[in-house]
Amino acid sequence: MADIIIKYNICFVKRGNEILLLNREFAPWMGCWNGVGGKLEKDEEPRDAMIREIVEETNIERDQYRLHFKGMITWNDDDTSFGGMYLYVAEVPGSFAYPTPLQTDEGILQWMTVGWIMDGNNSGIVSNIPRFLEKALNDPDCYEHHCCYRNDELITLSSNQIDPLTETDRPLREAYLRDKHRGVLAIGN
Repeated sequence: MADIIIKYNICFVKRGNEILLLNREFAPWMGCWNGVGGKLEKDEEPRDAMIREIVEETNIERDQYRLHFKGMITWNDDDTSFGGMYLYVAEVPGSFAYPTPLQTDEGILQWMTVGWIMDGNNSGIVSNIPRFLEKALNDPDCYEHHCCYRNDELITLSSNQIDPLTETDRPLREAYLRDKHRGVLAIGN
């Protein structure tokens, strides 16, 4: 079996009770509010990629926030294809000046309250975010949040605690993902 790798990352930039969200102009999730992030470059480590993506998408420099690895978001869909992204929270000071709305190449950046994001009537946010965000913001541990989709609709989300070294220990990360992928394939067959 080929190595299973995660190719993407996502970050929720937190200022007090607000999160900096991006209303995406492009697929996936075009028109929905989401965190900032993107694709890892060849041989790029997850943290380095996240730092690069934060600067590229927000112009917020590394010395302006504390970055916390919070785990992974993985998914499979109807055909059991497996994907994922590394999950981060970046905390800026409550006094951090960053006026929004702000139009960028990727979409519109806007500070939104955690209450707005978590509201059960909110259909403008990416569907899995309200299901894992509270843990990402408030739980000191790291989790893999696994999403199962059917016809592009989120059916289930399960959260399992993972070793925080998954971020930096490549062999540990690869072994975990290989085992996870085998489990997804077994469920799909």
